[in-house]
Amino acid sequence: MPMDVEVQIHARTLALRSPDHLRVGPFTVRYNPGWSLKYANYAIPDRDAVPTAEDLDALIAAFRERDRLPRLEFLPDWAPAVEPALLAAGFGVEDRAPIMACAPTGLLPPKPVDSLVIAEPVTDADFDAAALVQHHGYGGTGEPEGGEAAWLREAVGGGGVAALATVDGVPAGAGGCSVPVDGLSELTGLAVAASFRRRGIGAALSAHLTATAFERGCRVVWLEPGDADVERIYAGIGYRRIGEKLNISLDPDGAAG
Repeated sequence: MPMDVEVQIHARTLALRSPDHLRVGPFTVRYNPGWSLKYANYAIPDRDAVPTAEDLDALIAAFRERDRLPRLEFLPDWAPAVEPALLAAGFGVEDRAPIMACAPTGLLPPKPVDSLVIAEPVTDADFDAAALVQHHGYGGTGEPEGGEAAWLREAVGGGGVAALATVDGVPAGAGGCSVPVDGLSELTGLAVAASFRRRGIGAALSAHLTATAFERGCRVVWLEPGDADVERIYAGIGYRRIGEKLNISLDPDGAAG
C-alpha cells in the first residue's frame, strides 16, 4: 500500500476513534469541543466519496452548529470527486501542504543545543506548561482551552509520545506523536516559544519525539510541515516528502477561506 494512503487511513482512523466525532453523509468530522483551533476540527471524506449538495449543506451546518470553521483535510487522490464539489460550494483552498514521513533507518541526529532538556510530561504542571507553549506557539493568547493538554495526555496514554523542552528550566518547546495505528504515528502540535526560536530546538525536539515513537514500536512517523522553512528543518533530520494534503475551508459568512 502506498505510504500516503497509509497516512490517510491513519488520520481517518484516529478521527473515527475520537470521542466527539460526527458522521455526516460520506464524511467523518473530528470535532474537539475543548479546543477551537481550526487544525483540531476538520472533516475527512470516505474513500472515493461522491458528496451531494445535500451532504455538503449538512456538513457545513454541523460545523456551524458547533461554532467551528467548516474545514476539511485530506489527500485529493483519496476522494477525487470531493475537491471539485467543495469548490463549487464556495470553499477555498487554504494550501496544498506536503506530507513528510520518516522510518527508523532514515532518522538523522540533530545539532546539540546548549542547556536543552527534553522530557515527557508527568505532572499536571508539566502538561499545562507544554500546552501553554503550544497555545502561544499557534497564535493563541492567555491560557489554553484545555484541549492541548488533553491531547498530550491522550497521546501518552495511548502509546504515543509527548515532550516538553526546557532551557535552564524555562519551557521552550512542546509537541507530540499521536496514538499509533498499525505502526504509524503523526508528529503534530510542535511549537517553540518565540524567545527560543532559531536555536535548533525545533529540530532537536522533533528528532526526540520521532526517536521515542520508534522506541515504542512505530515503524513510520509522518507530519505536515507548516511552511517551506519548517520543511527544511524536518528534512534535516531525515523526513522526506511522500505526498500532498489539501486543506480547504469555508468562512463563517460563507466566503471561501
